[in-house]
Amino acid sequence: MKEVFRLLKIIKNKIGYPGIRTLQSATGPEVMIEDKRILMLGSYNYLGLANNKEVKEFAKASIDKYGIGTGGVRLLTGTMTIHEELEELVSDFTKQEDCITIGSGFGTNAGVIPGLMNLLGFKKLVLARKAVIFSDEYNHASIVDGCKLSDARVIIFKHNDVNDLEKKIRKYKRYRKLIVSDGVFSMDGDICRLDKILDIAKEHDAWTMIDDAHSFGVLGERGSGTAEYFNRSGEIDINMGTFSKGIGVSGGFISCKKDLADYLRVACRPYMFSDSLSPAIAGGIIGSINYIKKHPELIKKLKENADYFRTNLNKFGFNTLLSNTQIIPLLVGEDKKTIHFFEELFKNGVFAPAVRWPAVPRNMGRIRFSITSEHTIEQLDRALCIVNSIGKEIKLI
Repeated sequence: MKEVFRLLKIIKNKIGYPGIRTLQSATGPEVMIEDKRILMLGSYNYLGLANNKEVKEFAKASIDKYGIGTGGVRLLTGTMTIHEELEELVSDFTKQEDCITIGSGFGTNAGVIPGLMNLLGFKKLVLARKAVIFSDEYNHASIVDGCKLSDARVIIFKHNDVNDLEKKIRKYKRYRKLIVSDGVFSMDGDICRLDKILDIAKEHDAWTMIDDAHSFGVLGERGSGTAEYFNRSGEIDINMGTFSKGIGVSGGFISCKKDLADYLRVACRPYMFSDSLSPAIAGGIIGSINYIKKHPELIKKLKENADYFRTNLNKFGFNTLLSNTQIIPLLVGEDKKTIHFFEELFKNGVFAPAVRWPAVPRNMGRIRFSITSEHTIEQLDRALCIVNSIGKEIKLI
């Protein structure tokens, strides 16, 4: 075990141990950190619902009716009427037949992918052995881990390169095939080419799985995700998402055909062997989705804020890569310069995290801004002024 602590020492001394900042308030456009009021530009609370009064009241009412915990896993004693209500709401919102919910988005990907590909562990079956996953090279770590756990062959295709995907999928005609991709990529803020992915999948008899973690509640006029954005609602075989970002609560889900949902209920280990969502969380999610349905202007405001912030960064001369969503990376480059940029932002009252290797490729460090619908133009202008000043100071622009 000494090797573990040697590696920790290397991380702290050479790579740099990540600094963890503790919030002393609810998340929002401004927060309290270290007894200082800070402009928050790093939160996934895209629609400002994590501290929304109406959503919180719905969560409180759920506690009053169902209690704090469920007392079991979903297949035993952990399913309540509030879970069924939630899953019906999500399946309807995403225009799918059915839905299953799981304690976290990470657990959802880590459980569903192997559950689907290894056929309940019956590896002697030819179908179980001849399985291949095509995964975008920028997919989230939870997808990467799910692929590793699946025992399937994993083929990485170039980021958002559907030509590379099609070239590689042609080599596996007789295999069971799954194409998996983020909907919105968490480090670059760009959107997957779902329309092309669905067409390729149909041509080559492959299943599709899209991770809508950063899309659910955000993309499309109603906010139902990537499929709606491309006018292809209900066409994704495995529509995965989280409730921790646009929805402002926590947990993960899969919406899909009813038969597939029934299969995953007995094949996805995090669903089978982890406690179900607490009533407070389930109630909060229901309240949040219903609030979005009543207030679509939140989605419009989020897009306007993100476009405003990105456009002005580009005018200053910053590289925001191919972002076209509320996730806006500002490319810095080397790690030390990226960390310095973050520290200068914090000193000046702005929080936006520094993202570096191994989360992104080497020398591709960036400040990742997460814009919300709650931010005012005055707040965004204040942040832009500070960002511009630091960029000039370190000769980035």
